[in-house]
Amino acid sequence: MAANTYTSGRLQATFASLRYPNFRRWFIGQALSLMGTWMQSVAQGWLVYQLTGSQLALGTISFIGSIPTLFLMLPAGTIIDRTSKRRLVILTQTVMMICAFIQAAFAWTGILQVWHIGVLAFIMGVANSFDAPARQALAVDMVDDRRDMQNAIALNSTMFNLARVVGPAVGGLVLAGMGAAWCFALNGLSFVAVLIALIGMRLQNDTGKGMRTGRMMSEMTEGLRYVGREPVVRMLLLVVGISSTFGFAYSVLLPAYAADVLRVGEAGLGWMNAAVGIGALTGSLAVATLSRFPRKGVQVAFGSLIFPAALLVFSGLRSFPLALAFLVIVGIGFVTQNATSNTMVQTIVPDELRGRVMSTYAFMFFGTTPVSALFAGTVAQATSTRLAIALGAVISLGFAVFVFVRTPQVRRYNEVEYDLGLGKAVEGEPAQEMSG
Repeated sequence: MAANTYTSGRLQATFASLRYPNFRRWFIGQALSLMGTWMQSVAQGWLVYQLTGSQLALGTISFIGSIPTLFLMLPAGTIIDRTSKRRLVILTQTVMMICAFIQAAFAWTGILQVWHIGVLAFIMGVANSFDAPARQALAVDMVDDRRDMQNAIALNSTMFNLARVVGPAVGGLVLAGMGAAWCFALNGLSFVAVLIALIGMRLQNDTGKGMRTGRMMSEMTEGLRYVGREPVVRMLLLVVGISSTFGFAYSVLLPAYAADVLRVGEAGLGWMNAAVGIGALTGSLAVATLSRFPRKGVQVAFGSLIFPAALLVFSGLRSFPLALAFLVIVGIGFVTQNATSNTMVQTIVPDELRGRVMSTYAFMFFGTTPVSALFAGTVAQATSTRLAIALGAVISLGFAVFVFVRTPQVRRYNEVEYDLGLGKAVEGEPAQEMSG
């Protein structure tokens, strides 16, 4: 009986945010939508390679889809703070739905060409530049109790990683049995689920009223100045940016690692991606379970150190089973670092700056993709795949150690003490340093 009570309590802690109707609607709708997105990703890559037979074309389409984030994510934060985040996400999700249906129609009629895919990828990249930070900022408004913020953010990661495991598998079956057009169409339909969820929400703190309406450039600068003068936020964003740019570059090189180092072929590559997904899913559930654990600095330090350390070991392995085991640890570390960093930033930032600061966070997380791909490809071409992965891991690990030594208030961060206004003072250091 005691064991059943304990298990029930753990499950309630892990899925605490689902008791809020708004978040529950979002979780179900967005999970279905993300599965559709992964289905489209599988089919699109396959179709591009069929049409061109070129690896360069694959990289070019990815670059076209991600390049808008470099220029639009930071200005997007100002718009997010001026308007209703829910309405903005409805707009961006609608645009991406229309793009998916257009791609499906072109594929069905046989007129789809690579340049069509490139144009649609660019439009979806523009939409995602606003959608990603708006979704990050909106998550806070879906839970009534801010103590469940980390749980909501972690369950967001859970839905993403669950979709990452299920979506490609279903997409592969649909692609083989019905063709790429059906993958695109099913992705378009999947957006309906999240749009219904968003339309059905009733949010009290998402009116967009009372926001400043000055010049966009000055408001964007205000958000960047806040990041610059708040040491914990600044260092967290830098850790996320460095690990996304250099550490996460390994994901670009997994196909080459599977083929040339481990020699396990396409099936082995599928298992490697699944291992990362399983680790990420495990990490996100663990973070969700620990959502009421106040020492968030310990959690982010664990993730920021274990991710590159496991990646460094992975880069030297030639045993396929060991490689899979360490990729699981890589997934756990990466999600723990980023879900907890997201929580800490959202806890610290004032509501009136949330959109601008979260757009900076999203820029550091998503906007570095073109640079990451360029780094991975250039170093691997000049040296080797293993050395490129190892170098990215060393840079990420070294920077994380530097941050936790140079800025100890990051690893000492305690959510309860911060809420009480104690900050670093409880550690015997001047409290004013917390605000720069």
